[in-house]
Order: sequence, then structure tokens, then C-alpha cells
Amino acid sequence: MLKLTGSRKSTTRKITFALPSDHPAGKVSVVGNFNDWTPGTDLLKKRSNGTMSATVTLPSDYIVAFRYLGENGQWFDDQDADFVDAGASVILAPAK
Repeated sequence: MLKLTGSRKSTTRKITFALPSDHPAGKVSVVGNFNDWTPGTDLLKKRSNGTMSATVTLPSDYIVAFRYLGENGQWFDDQDADFVDAGASVILAPAK
């Protein structure tokens, strides 16, 4: 699941990356162009609503490319992204 917040007038937007807390098992980080593809920088934390999530704040016009990295080196994409290509899930900048 992805949640994007911010208005068209704002210069930033928050993106919350969320997964069910039990899938996949173990630690998961969101890795992308916003954190230099560095695993462990943005770890998903368990929440009381049955999910695990991480939130980042980025410029509103930033095109985000990312993947999730599971504990055992398992990479996977988010089907809620604007599109998924061979190397990443992608969230486009909002239209102005």
C-alpha cells in the first residue's frame, strides 16, 4: 500500500510505504533513489493497525523509484505504484 499526502500548492509530499506486518516475515526496508538505494536506511516499523510502514518526505515534483528488500535478500515491488518496470516500482510526480 502507498499513501501520498500533500497539496498541489505544497513544495513537498509525504509518501508512506506500507505492507502487512506478517508478509514478508522479518525486517523489510524500502530502498530507492531517495536514499541512494541503501538498504536499512528506511526500515518499515510495525504499527498497531496490522501493518509495517515507513514514511519519507520528498519534493513534490520528485519521481520516486523504489523496491522493498526483505531480510533474506528478497527484492519485491509494490503493485500500488504508478507502474512497475524491470528494475523498480515508480511513483510519478503529481500533475500540476
